[in-house]
Formats: sequence, C-alpha cells, structure tokens
Amino acid sequence: MFKKILFIWMLVMPMSQNLIAQFVIGKPTLSFTQACANPSFNEFGVTINFATSTSLDANNQFVVELSDPMGNFTTPTVLYTSEKGSITTTGTQVKVAFPTSTSGEGYKIRVKATTPATTGQNSTVFAAYYKPHDTQFTINNSIPAAAFCSGGSYILKIDPNGNGVNNSPLEFTFLTYNWYRDNSTPTLNVPPTLVAQATSGTYTVTQPGVYYVETNYGTCTSDSYSNRVTITSSSTNGTATITSSQGNPFCPSEGHTTLSTPAGQSYQWYKDNQAIAGATQQTYSAATAGTYSVSVDYGGCQANAAIALQEFQLNASLNIPLSPETTVITPGESVSVAITTDAPNPTYQWFLNDKEISGATAATYSATVKGNYKVVVSQTGSCTVNTELPFIIRYDSDPDPFPDVANIPNLISPNGDFVNDTWILPQEYTNKENVKIQIISAYGEVVLDTTNYQNDWPTPALDVKNINPVYFYIITTADNKVKKGSITVIK
Repeated sequence: MFKKILFIWMLVMPMSQNLIAQFVIGKPTLSFTQACANPSFNEFGVTINFATSTSLDANNQFVVELSDPMGNFTTPTVLYTSEKGSITTTGTQVKVAFPTSTSGEGYKIRVKATTPATTGQNSTVFAAYYKPHDTQFTINNSIPAAAFCSGGSYILKIDPNGNGVNNSPLEFTFLTYNWYRDNSTPTLNVPPTLVAQATSGTYTVTQPGVYYVETNYGTCTSDSYSNRVTITSSSTNGTATITSSQGNPFCPSEGHTTLSTPAGQSYQWYKDNQAIAGATQQTYSAATAGTYSVSVDYGGCQANAAIALQEFQLNASLNIPLSPETTVITPGESVSVAITTDAPNPTYQWFLNDKEISGATAATYSATVKGNYKVVVSQTGSCTVNTELPFIIRYDSDPDPFPDVANIPNLISPNGDFVNDTWILPQEYTNKENVKIQIISAYGEVVLDTTNYQNDWPTPALDVKNINPVYFYIITTADNKVKKGSITVIK
C-alpha cells in the first residue's frame, strides 16, 4: 500500500511543478521613450505583461522596480507596488513616479510578482532625469556683456540666490552644467559649441564670443538655462558702454535707474566729472539726471564710457511771477492765475498756505486773498511726472516782506503787533538759493534749516518752552563765509 501511494505522489509532483512554471512575466511596455520629470510633472505609464495558465493567487502583488543608471538591478528602487489581488489581467497599466535622485541614460524597469515569487524581463534601456530646477536663471548678474584684456580671461558665474535672484540652480548642489558658445547669427542657424561640462557654476572664458549655460539633464530637454553674455577682448584705451535699466530718459517716479557697464576687474563711477565716493561696483543706482561716466579696469587695460542721463520732464509755467517774487493786489480784488504746460493729459491741484483748495482742479484759479500759493501739475500714464509752481500774493497795504535792513537782528517779539514779529535779515541773505540759514535751540535742536529764507521765522508752530528763550543762528553764504550769533525771542 505504501509503495502505491509513493508511486502516485511521484507521478503528480512533476505535473504540479509544471503548472507553476507556466506563470511568466514578460517585458513591461513603457508609455515613454525617456522619462523627464520635474516638480510639476512626474507621472509615467508602465504596462504589466504576463501569461499564466491558472488564476493568480489572491495574495499576489506586482512590484515595478527601477535599475541604477547603468541598468543594474543589484539594489533596485521600487517605483510601484500593487494591492494584493488587485491586478488579475495582463496589459494593466500602472502609474509610476521617479525619485528626485534619478539622473542617467541607461535605466531599465522590470516587474516582479510576490506569489509566486517571479521576476520578469527587463525593459528596453531609456534615459531618465528628475529635473529639480527647470526654469531660466541668470549669469553675470544679468549683465549682457563683459570684456577681458587681450591674452587674459574672464570668469562667468551662475548667480546665487540673493540681491533679487531667487531661482538659482546652485541651490541644488548635486547638479552639473553644460557651458556653450552660441554660434548662431541673424542669417545662420549654427548649432552651439559645447565648451565645458562642469560640476561647479563657473566657466573661464579665454576667447571672445556669446556664452550661456544649461543644467545638464542629458538627452532630456532642459528649460533650466541662462541668459547669454557677449564676451569681447579689450585692448589698452578700449571703450566701454553704459546702459540704463529704465532707458534714457528715465522716470523718477518708478525709482532709481540702474546704470550698468560690461564686467571688468574694477570700476569707478563719476557724476558731472566728480568721482562718486564708494561707487566702485559694476552697476550704479542713479536717482537724478546728470552726466555719468565710468572707468573700467580689465586687468591691464582701461576702458571709459559716459551717458547723459535725463529725466522725463513736464514743462509748465504761470502767467504771473513765481516765488520769491510777489504779485500785489488790493484787498477785495482778485487775480486770475493761468497755467501753460506741454503735458498731453495734465491734472491740476491748487494749494494755499500748503493746504489743498477744495475743488480747485482747473487750469486757472482766481486768487482773492493773500498768501503762499502753489499749483501741482501732474501727468500720469506709463510715467507719472509732477511739477510744482509756487507763487505769492500780497496786499498793497502790507509792509515790504524784504525791507532793506542793515544789520542782523538779535531780538524779535512775535506778539502779533506787526512790529518785529519775524527775524528780518539784510537782503543779501534772503531769497538766495545759495545762502543757508540754520537756527538751533539752546537744547541743540535744529528748528530751522533752509535756503531761500523768506523772513518768516518764527512760525506760529514754534514751540517756545521757556520765557524769552535764546536761539543760535548760523548763516553760510555762497562763498562759504559763515556768520554766527544769537536771537532772543521775547514772548
């Protein structure tokens, strides 16, 4: 009996083993020829192909594995694992995402099963890259030109984050780069020349040309590339250029304009032929119009450039004199003040004693009371430009605001009796843009610091803390002569 049972078992076992051996996993079908992933796209299709003569085990799971960049599965990376029993038919496509460390041209994929443990065939070889940086970046501080002395060199650098740069690929320390010389011309589309493959973000240029750099993602298309920089070779007494970031003329309401020159070894900027202290960088931030120049040292040879920087102008005038001159009227009368301007679409606002006059927004205004007036003329659009036109109206019965006095007074009594109410100076110190007037309290507080003094101190806003306080004045004339003294204010 035992021999009979043994014979039957020996007969059945080979048949069972043969049935198991009929479960075969074939080569996976890939929905891609290369996998180029980035933070916004990382989903690729893999179709699982298999053949079996029986139903799959309910506990079976399919596992999709990725090789190393050389196609070896010594330490594979799992890209996908199915739920138990979820895949029962061949030709099922699953979605996989590639690790952020993926980088190479020789990857393969294979599929394995858990029950029974079976390893499928390898896929065809494909390139795969995860592109952590896939946007344009800058080199050379975005300055499009640089120069070096004949026989020398110039170092191009990828800009790091900071100073307005926030998308530098240098944040990903494992990336490598391809540096190119652009050979294209307006009439010839010549392929670029690969001049260097570098693990760092710099390249030393020794020949003139147009250069740029791309992040190295192999055969995957890279959107991580730089601006182009034109490198020239300069000789002694060469020439440089200056560009204005806002153009010329520039718009002051949009802030400073950045003046740039091609890169060199050192720089010195000038305004109106005067060296600007501390202006020794490749760029200079200019706030006002003027003639700016720069001297560039390329390391053995010099170059100079200049630009006559202008501001957008709004020209306007009045039909009466501007301050400090005055227009005299009789109390009860009026004067019509009219504006002439070249602004195409101007707006107006009139003021009296620095307070906005409600509803006074026309090109003319009828002034009926004395005071310090001004009108602000504005032009809005791509560039907002304003100009102020101040003027003074006084009555013919008013005392002369600028009488011809001989001496600088050291005593005033602002009590409203119209006698010695303000500090009246000799005419040589009033209405002068080049004469500086400073008044300082006994506590060291500067209470007045002005030019074009109008004989109008102290103002009602002056806070007198003591009885008969003493102030000190400093008058600096156009030829730098200084007069000092004291003023006692009797209240």
